[in-house]
Amino acid sequence: MNRAAEDGPKLFDWWPDWRGECAAVVASGPSIKEVDLSVLRDRIHVLVIKTTVDRVPWAEVCYGCDAPWWIDRKGLPSFKGLKMYHGVNITSYPWSKNMRRVKIEMSKDNLLVDEPLALGNGGNSGFQGLNLVTQFGATSIMLVGFDCKEHKGLLHWYGRNTAPGMNNPDRSNFNRWAPAFEIAKRDAENLGVEIVNCSPISSIKSFKKMSINETLEEWGL
Repeated sequence: MNRAAEDGPKLFDWWPDWRGECAAVVASGPSIKEVDLSVLRDRIHVLVIKTTVDRVPWAEVCYGCDAPWWIDRKGLPSFKGLKMYHGVNITSYPWSKNMRRVKIEMSKDNLLVDEPLALGNGGNSGFQGLNLVTQFGATSIMLVGFDCKEHKGLLHWYGRNTAPGMNNPDRSNFNRWAPAFEIAKRDAENLGVEIVNCSPISSIKSFKKMSINETLEEWGL
């Protein structure tokens, strides 16, 4: 999406049009075990990351950069929203018909907006989900569950990834992610996009922190 042309028609018939609106990206950090995600429903656009769809089944978009996760979940047949992924081509699977594939620019940790479905890397699905909602046109974005750290012995709210072919993050991953979000902060400022970190325990220092309810109230939602 070229934001210079954001007043024009949608790119594809399936493309979410969130121009000028508020959105939440809900990731898989352990902290979401301790918050009420239902307050987001019908108040804000929501993109959910992988297994967190089990907590937010009403989200509009589910994104996961790991094709093995989609294979393990057989394309998430019960999910009615938009399904997006990166990785090996999975079109050979009968359940892949309505899935949309993105391209990750592996050497770039920027929020990319000039080419639809071409995303910055950031090293994780949450970063890429943030890039997606920026491409959809959202101008106020809350990050939920972006802990980027182990908490109470958990890497994710659900524990460890167990699907064949999937990895689990360690300290080296967490250390790699932080600089990418600092780049994203600068890109967002240049694009006029506000980002709020709603994880109270997040190791990301790039964005101001507020609770979900405080952010909804500030945005008048």
